[in-house]
Formats: sequence, structure tokens, C-alpha cells
Amino acid sequence: MILSYFWPSCSRMKNNRTSSTFLVFLLTWCLVPCGIRAQDSLCNCPQQSKFGKGTFYITAGYNLDWFSKSDIHFRDHSTDDYDFTLYKLRAEDRPGMEDLLEEDITIPQYSFRIGYFFNDKHDLGIEINYDHVKYVVMEDQPVHLTGDIRGTYYDVDTTFNEGLVELEHTNGANYAMINLVKRMNLLKTKNRKHWVGAVFKGGGGFVYPRSDTRILGTRRNDRYHVAGYVFGVEAGVRYDFFKYFFAETTFKGAYANYLNVLLAGDGRAHHHFFSIEWIYTIGVQFPL
Repeated sequence: MILSYFWPSCSRMKNNRTSSTFLVFLLTWCLVPCGIRAQDSLCNCPQQSKFGKGTFYITAGYNLDWFSKSDIHFRDHSTDDYDFTLYKLRAEDRPGMEDLLEEDITIPQYSFRIGYFFNDKHDLGIEINYDHVKYVVMEDQPVHLTGDIRGTYYDVDTTFNEGLVELEHTNGANYAMINLVKRMNLLKTKNRKHWVGAVFKGGGGFVYPRSDTRILGTRRNDRYHVAGYVFGVEAGVRYDFFKYFFAETTFKGAYANYLNVLLAGDGRAHHHFFSIEWIYTIGVQFPL
């Protein structure tokens, strides 16, 4: 029933700054294990490290997203003259996975995390959590419009198209969050080289979009900026193997509120929505 409010998806937009950051991260992911000294008596898996010996980890991967309907309010009373709302707009993501082996690896919707497990008896941790999420309002959908546009008041059914409005957060709707993390062991092998566990996360932060918009025929390809806030919870399965490596797949539910989406001139847009993410990552972990 709940999932009927979400729609599946599939874009790509290059960003050199994000690309270089991500490549440095991947290089770190590859090289860190080379500097780690094996400790036969110490496993970095759930509740097995010595209490007081924390475990640092880095992980990266990709995500798929589904969004609820959203009412979007557009306004500008200085460089243009409009103040109207479009109701119950549907949007989709653009995973971009078809370009993964041919283009920049940051074109798809990527996710990365940097975190630290305290390795106490509760197996808790803290994590910086970033998801590059693409949000695209679907064209040619029926929509209801109310409000003023250049001196004329409207209360009509119309069609969402570029002659009226376009809105894409395709260089990212971008969730940046700090999460509390809880890990629970479910299964392990006798030699402790393979572990399967559950992981739970919850926290909040800010949205950091770069939007591509067109309002009444005028386009703006925007800069990155803090535009609002986001809260979310995440749960899934984690597989630890050979002490220092792990794979994780989770589902994340989030509420994102974009208070200040920049439009052409002094125009602004405001909207909020719920989303569901499927996230899959691989990572490396080591004791500090």
C-alpha cells in the first residue's frame, strides 16, 4: 500500500569536483589494508574487538530511489512576478548505472560513508552518511495549479512541461547526514572469517542540491548550496569477511524538506517529500 506512492526510475550529469573526491576515497579504500598489521587475536567484527579498541571504516557504493508525490511552490516578486503552487507532482530517480563502465564513476547515484564503531558492549557507532540522489519531476503529467502568474490568477488543471516549469535535482538532491549506528551479529563461521549481521541507522542533516530548473521559459543551472534539511532511518544486512572487509545492503526511509531551491533571477521554490532508497556498498575497516 505504501509503495504505491513511489515510482521507479532511471541520468547523468558530470561533476569534476565530486569525481576527484570520490577517486581519492577509492584510492584510500584500496591502500589502507596494505598498512594494517594482522592481529590474529583481534577481529573487527561485531562485539569481538577488545572493549576500548574502536574500529574505523570507509564504504562506498550506489543507490536506487523512489519518491512520494510533492507539492511545489514557486515564487518571485522582484525579477519576475509569480507566486503559484503545483500539486501532487510525481518524480523519478536516474540511476545512471548503464554508464558505470564507460563514464565517470560518480555519474550514477552513489553513496559513501565514513564511520567509527566504539566496540563497546552495545556495539554502537557514529557515521557520516552521504547519498548522491537524483530527483527528476516527470514531464507531461497532469497537475493542478493555483496562484498568480504575471498578474493573472489561475486555479486550473494543466500539464507539467518545460513551457511552464522544469525541475531536476540531477547533480544531486544530495542527503548529507550524521547517523547513530547499531550493529547486531546474527551468524558467524567457526574461524571468525565470515560474519552476517543486521545494521540499523538513524539521524539527520542537510540537503545539498545542485538543481537544473526552468521557470516560465527561463533556465537556471544552479550551484551547490544548503537548501534545507533531511531526517532518515536505515536498516539492512552486513556481511563481514576476512577481518577487514565488508559488504552492506540497506533500505533507507527519509524525509527531505527543500526550503530554498534557487530559480532564475530571484526566484525560489519550496517542496518536501518522502523517499525510499535501496543502498548497496562495499567497505574496509580497521582498528585505530
